[in-house]
Amino acid sequence: MPSVAAIEVLAEPNRRRILDLLRGGERPVGELVAQMTLTQPAVSKHLRVLKDAGLVDVRAQAQRRLYRIRPEPLAELDAWLAPYRSLWSKRLDDLERHLAQKEP
Repeated sequence: MPSVAAIEVLAEPNRRRILDLLRGGERPVGELVAQMTLTQPAVSKHLRVLKDAGLVDVRAQAQRRLYRIRPEPLAELDAWLAPYRSLWSKRLDDLERHLAQKEP
């Protein structure tokens, strides 16, 4: 089971948006700020929460801090969600069959 902290951290939409931006690779804080409607201190705060939950790593490059996704916690979350995904998939298949029967 994934950590409760990771699930709680990802419940916040701005943190999910930051992860979406980091999917393409490492990014400095300034680049993340430019892509969001938040101030630099707010983005930094969200990055700190993501880092504390183990969802992102940071490395220094001269004066910049580069952030990147840590895939391991997300893989854990994906594995935990897999059985639920199959339940949802079955229901969509049932709906598709039902709608197909209703077509003239």
